[in-house]
Amino acid sequence: MPLDIVCDIIWNGPKTADLTIVLAHGAGAPMDSPFMTDMATRLATCGYRVARFEFPYMAKRRADGTKRPPDRAPVLIDTFRNVINQIGSPENLVIGGKSMGGRIASMVADEMKVKALLCLGYPFHPTGKPEKRRVEHLQTLNTPTLICHGTRDPFGSADEIATYGLSPAISIHWVEDGNHDFTPRKSSGRDAAQNLHDCGVAIDSFLQNAGA
Repeated sequence: MPLDIVCDIIWNGPKTADLTIVLAHGAGAPMDSPFMTDMATRLATCGYRVARFEFPYMAKRRADGTKRPPDRAPVLIDTFRNVINQIGSPENLVIGGKSMGGRIASMVADEMKVKALLCLGYPFHPTGKPEKRRVEHLQTLNTPTLICHGTRDPFGSADEIATYGLSPAISIHWVEDGNHDFTPRKSSGRDAAQNLHDCGVAIDSFLQNAGA
């Protein structure tokens, strides 16, 4: 039975935007983490309406300050479904999120018939466990998808990802020397702001070219 959940939402960007981007947080940080805030602000500057929400376990942590593990997958999935229904007009929605949030979005994108999917650092497998792949549904995905993924991300290397047989609906923007949070090493000559800027440009280009 789907959960009847109404989530608090942080909004950025113009109310008159043609597209709304719904972003969910990763496993360990809330919807107003520096990463989520930076990305939402960048996308709003591009003219998109951006909505951020929290899964139940993170909302409880906000209320009482007690850290909890993520909810079980059915709860996370039902929460994302409810947020899409709460906002409405899925044909004008792009859904996604950071790490776990993007993974859950990818599991409902086709079902909910959203416009596009955006994953910011996809957890292709647990760190140090490349044999435990989380990619089966990505092989048949129909929703136009952009995955922004660091070249040093421990949740999936370029060589590993090349063997996954991902759906042709999926494009990947490689974040140069980026880890799971897209932060590069100082020795790379880059900084996190550059990588986040490049992600924003890639996302905007993807949405424009996808006819979104």
